[in-house]
Amino acid sequence: MAANLSNRWRQRFVVAALNAAVLASPVVAQSRVTDSLLKSAKGYELAAGGKRDYKQALRLYCQALKKGDAAANYHIGMLYYFGRGVKRDHALAMGWFKRGARKHDHYAQIMLKLHPTTKPKEHDSCRQFDAPRRHHLSVKRKQIESWVRQIAKHYTIDPQLVLAVIEAESGFNANALSPKNAQGLMQLIPSTAKRFGIKNAWDPYQNIKAGTAYLHWLLRHFNGDLKLVLAAYNAGENAVHRYNGIPPYEETRHYVERIIATYRKTRHPIPPASGT
Repeated sequence: MAANLSNRWRQRFVVAALNAAVLASPVVAQSRVTDSLLKSAKGYELAAGGKRDYKQALRLYCQALKKGDAAANYHIGMLYYFGRGVKRDHALAMGWFKRGARKHDHYAQIMLKLHPTTKPKEHDSCRQFDAPRRHHLSVKRKQIESWVRQIAKHYTIDPQLVLAVIEAESGFNANALSPKNAQGLMQLIPSTAKRFGIKNAWDPYQNIKAGTAYLHWLLRHFNGDLKLVLAAYNAGENAVHRYNGIPPYEETRHYVERIIATYRKTRHPIPPASGT
């Protein structure tokens, strides 16, 4: 009895130490894309510098997995092992570790050895993230430009500005998804889509409408100063206010420079108030 308890506590210690080491260690991924995805996922799992969000962590681990990163199997398994954002299920966890072990992930192999009597159960937990994009068809650029002209007119915004933003955000890819869960043509995060009354950010027309509505709001808020408007679109208006100008983020500075170089203007007439 005492020996069994001792082994159990030893096992728990090994698992906790292993998980802490993997989460704290630098990401070693197969590409810059999977490197970024895993770093972002670990950030959401650990609440590193922001809000903890296990569902978003799982979503990003799934994206890394689809891009061929074997380590994502281990991380998904650990979510089930500890019950982080999902119902705790050691059988499902072992299923994910088994997948990782098949691809020679060292940590997944260790977890399988620690639980030799637990029968692995496999389930595609990542399938839930496919549904929102499954119904999307390829959208031709001419159709996108037609929608932009229609929507931009409603908001009294130069359609060329909206097109320049779409080019920088997604390259006219209606199915684009960033590691931060920015979605669609104008790369809307869910909170922005909700803010402007859009229920389905994956619908290209609704995506353009919400993104253009946000540009309309920003143009009025920053009095037509396009550098501030674009910086806010990329980093958020609070960041622009906090730094009293373009935030010192390399990504944001390059983003603003790129669109200004394409659009060739630094100011836009302040649009009148408009209904949605």
